[in-house]
Amino acid sequence: MKFQAIKGVRDILPPESAMWNRVEQTAREVFASYGYGEIRLPIFEQTELFARSVGLDTDIVQKEMYTFEDRPATLPEPRAYGALGDYLVAIDRAFETGEIPKTERNRKAIQTFRQKFGQFAAESQKLPRGFAQGQPELKDYFALLFEAIYFAQDVQLGDFVSLRPEATASVCRAYIEHGMHTFPGNVKLYYIGPMFRRERPQKGRYRQFYQIGAEVLGQSDAPAIDAEVIEMLMAFFERVGLEGGQKSEIRSQKSEAGSSTSDLRPPTSGVTLYINSIGCKECRPKYVEKLRAALIEHINELKADSQRRVETNPLRVLDSKLPDEQAVIEKLPRITDHLCEACRAHYAEVKKQLELRGVVFLENWRLVRGLDYYMRTTFEITAPGLGAQNAVCGGGRYDGLVELLGGPPTRGIGFAIGTDRLILSLQEREKEKEGGQAEEQGAHTGAPRPLDVFVAWMGAAAQPAAVKIARTLRGAGFSVEVPAEEMKFKKSIGLADKLGARYALIIGENELKEGKFALKRLSDGHQDAFSEADLLAHLKSST
Repeated sequence: MKFQAIKGVRDILPPESAMWNRVEQTAREVFASYGYGEIRLPIFEQTELFARSVGLDTDIVQKEMYTFEDRPATLPEPRAYGALGDYLVAIDRAFETGEIPKTERNRKAIQTFRQKFGQFAAESQKLPRGFAQGQPELKDYFALLFEAIYFAQDVQLGDFVSLRPEATASVCRAYIEHGMHTFPGNVKLYYIGPMFRRERPQKGRYRQFYQIGAEVLGQSDAPAIDAEVIEMLMAFFERVGLEGGQKSEIRSQKSEAGSSTSDLRPPTSGVTLYINSIGCKECRPKYVEKLRAALIEHINELKADSQRRVETNPLRVLDSKLPDEQAVIEKLPRITDHLCEACRAHYAEVKKQLELRGVVFLENWRLVRGLDYYMRTTFEITAPGLGAQNAVCGGGRYDGLVELLGGPPTRGIGFAIGTDRLILSLQEREKEKEGGQAEEQGAHTGAPRPLDVFVAWMGAAAQPAAVKIARTLRGAGFSVEVPAEEMKFKKSIGLADKLGARYALIIGENELKEGKFALKRLSDGHQDAFSEADLLAHLKSST
């Protein structure tokens, strides 16, 4: 059997992993400069946490989450007569000790199973010795057996847990669990790690994917908080090499009745920031009803998914990318025209604060979030090189989520960057800088692995010196490769070149006698001799 990675997941190999490390380290540095601290979250949580936060009726919860029952490994399987009695004893004990959920539902399920097992056990006592499979009296026996097994499986053996499909719910759970609402000021947190969704793999999208995200939780919803979060995000993109496009190519759009997404003029390079306001619990429901009424007038022009969403969640129709539906969507009422006075003022101040910080943006009235706890500011960032589905980051304000999960009234705003898609965009940008001449492998793996020095040692006496100088150079921060076995000179230099080393340090009998090492610059073949002390100084000055 040939083992391979499961469909939808993949290995991230060096040297590509070096780019990942650079991106993640840049996030840590930029976020720390804004006062954020890293939170490391569990890979899995109770399924109910995501069902309540993401939404029970969403595709993520209904179709995409990896969910399993976290049952004790010691319980026997209730699949045969010989195991049923042991299984009843085991789950009775596990229920009393709390190894399985000690709920009223489980108590009733165990009681029903005990009753069915008792009926089955009584029927089994009636069977004559040496009975044959085809005997008529076995009909009731097997009926009761299968019924007992059926009800045995109705006992919940553990909590249902899911691999996290996103991290905001986990951050809010941690905020509540650890009483972080008592911390001074706003709680600023960031996270880096894998998420899991069983969706169709495509370019830049995987079943195990990675996110870099940040959240601000506290008692204030000041527009300056929203603007600073977005400012930090744009600073991060600039640091990793995906700065915004030229300002002359972007103009902020006013919420005029005639504006539409076709008015948006994204830049030809770099990232583009789109913003919107989706109102609050006062004005948003009124807008949703106006939107639903407008959609009903055109219901026959919509496809099946959008027709379903007209009743369940009309805002999601605005996300439609189907060409046949765009003409209908362009005629729909815009939410920015139906904001209450407080939301209108908040949105205006967010834009003012962004301009104060020099953050360039476009307004997109179709940029929404479908869940009830989202409100007011919402934003999205797109990046080049990703095709039609070019969003690399999304975020927004979610003032009701912590309270929904059982915590105190809390204001919140955050974002999540799709790291896989960000890396893909960076790789595409590198290809452009190289004039499109990069090989497919180079485009996939990124820059060659940085290696400062390859130590080419020859002769048994040279190995201790090679090990010693390598330790010194590594301690000074240089990357060094030392062959484990002696190699011929030509083969050593060839390997050093293939590994992308900047220098080959040559150590042989002559070098040991003279107390100087030959340092060969592989880019042009230039060679000099240095003592150990001079060698270190030379390498430091040449970096």
